[in-house]
Amino acid sequence: MPEGDTIFRSARALEKALGRKVVTEFRTQLAGLASVHDNAPVTGRTVERVESRGKWLLIHFSDDLILVTHMLMSGSWQIYRRGERWKRGRARMRVVIANEDFEAVAFDVPIARFYTAQTLQRNSTIPQLGPDPLREGFSSDEATARIAAREDEEIANVLLNQRVIAGLGNVYKSEVCFLCGVSPFARVRELSAEQIASLVSTAERLLSVNVKDESGGQIVTYTGARRTTHASDPGQRLWVYGRRGRECRRCGAVILMRKQGAASRSTYWCPQCQPLPDPQAEPVAGWSTPIRRRKVGC
Repeated sequence: MPEGDTIFRSARALEKALGRKVVTEFRTQLAGLASVHDNAPVTGRTVERVESRGKWLLIHFSDDLILVTHMLMSGSWQIYRRGERWKRGRARMRVVIANEDFEAVAFDVPIARFYTAQTLQRNSTIPQLGPDPLREGFSSDEATARIAAREDEEIANVLLNQRVIAGLGNVYKSEVCFLCGVSPFARVRELSAEQIASLVSTAERLLSVNVKDESGGQIVTYTGARRTTHASDPGQRLWVYGRRGRECRRCGAVILMRKQGAASRSTYWCPQCQPLPDPQAEPVAGWSTPIRRRKVGC
């Protein structure tokens, strides 16, 4: 499923294929985009840059036009050389942006809109996004403070909140909590400042590792399934996500799954490695709420 790392890699590949080149063809099956193209054609414009912001992908064209897309669960951007056969059916195409050498195709993309710089700022959720661990200038202090401010909420729900920290989805939510030995159902107020900081630094580390560019300058949109373990075996790439009923890779306990939050998102965790905070534990200096003293495993 597309999370911040997937979108970052897609933006990087699109930048290589389309960046600073003139658009020679634009096609879409989406009425809203077609209307804008009819009145202010995309063809003839230059793609100035492509960027990711959390789970959003932005393609900036010359003369103040920005295409914003969100993949949700099943959308993707793919890049082909002109004339190359697509790997998906044309009925699933939503947008095509082509130049003399390449064509970028958005398949099954459920959200795609054009903005100007002004309307993007005023009428989209993008300016409200929290710090993105994959963007230059990411502030871990700001992300930590935003998490701490949600003291009555369960930490896994907070990590999914794009206004708190951008780019994390269901996989990273579960994996980050496991690596830090934090119960996904713990309230933020039950965590220490050290634990919150560790959650942020672990999220940044995992996302960064999974976007490492080893393409040698090639245009690559897929670099293999994301990995949070150090195992080379593809079947051992994740700690807990998707492993309900199987043994924990650390302690051997049975991995559990439970629906969590208003959206009933699947959360995976190890009940032994990630116990709920002990309300009888000794308070930790510098934090108002008692927590269980245990080694953070991230």
